Amino acid sequence: MTSKNTRNPGMPLNLDWVLRAHINRSAVERRVATIPTRRTVKKEWQAAWLLRAITCMDLTTLSGDDTPGRVRRLCAKARQPVRPDMLGKLGFPNQDVTVGAVCVYPSRVKDAVEALKGSNIPVASVAAGFPAGQTPLPQRIAEIEQAIESGAREIDIVITRTHVLTGDWQSLYDEICQFRKTCGDAAHMKTILATGDLGTLTQIYQASLVVMMAGSDFIKTSTGKEEVNATLEFGLVMTRAIREYHEITGFKVGFKPAGGISKAKQALAWQALMKEELGDDWLMPGLFRIGASSLLTDLERQLYHFITGHYAARHHMPMG
Repeated sequence: MTSKNTRNPGMPLNLDWVLRAHINRSAVERRVATIPTRRTVKKEWQAAWLLRAITCMDLTTLSGDDTPGRVRRLCAKARQPVRPDMLGKLGFPNQDVTVGAVCVYPSRVKDAVEALKGSNIPVASVAAGFPAGQTPLPQRIAEIEQAIESGAREIDIVITRTHVLTGDWQSLYDEICQFRKTCGDAAHMKTILATGDLGTLTQIYQASLVVMMAGSDFIKTSTGKEEVNATLEFGLVMTRAIREYHEITGFKVGFKPAGGISKAKQALAWQALMKEELGDDWLMPGLFRIGASSLLTDLERQLYHFITGHYAARHHMPMG
């Protein structure tokens, strides 16, 4: 994860700031309804935004049947997410277009590191009891240490949802501080809120503030395993928290929607949200990632349509 921005160092927990937060759901819904309609991009501009989305993608496999072979194929796709002939026709024949990172389980980190050797693509690992976050704290910390020792440069940790649901902000803050200390300088930390498991939009905003105060480099919507994953409503609340944190502290925290994002149209809507709420800096992989797997195929198909005027079959855009 490369960025010109100074890494968020965190700050002491400010409960006054956290507790005065309040979110108006109706206002959120009205604002979100305008995002797909207010900003539309066409033709070559849309192609450029689709390519940008690819560079901001955490190409992910988090399945129980993941194998070294599957990870190697995913990494090959990460190195060359768009066919060279298509890049040539798009006017980027010599561009090194890659995804933002490859995200795997800790046990598959070594496979991914080996497959990506010689590239600048970082390996991200989920950790800290993913996806439920219900294992004992020492085991969760040990999992982070294992992933970093295996070569992960980014760690996607999960919070204990109970802390949010019971309003125990001090425990949430202390937990995230320990995870950040474990990551140290070796890995950037993305904190997954599992927004679909949290009670209200206000609690999502409050949790976002607390984990940023604890030093999170990114805040992330979902594990992809909840019944409700990334929605624009959740995204708006979290990006507003990022904006307020930046205005008060001067530090920029990244954002990662994940779970259920499989269509290019969705990726464009998330990019529009970033541009309108946070600005152009959050359209770059240093501050914006999309956690997805099947999304890449649809992005490729849309680019192919831009070039040829018709859609390619999915098997013409293999994952590896």
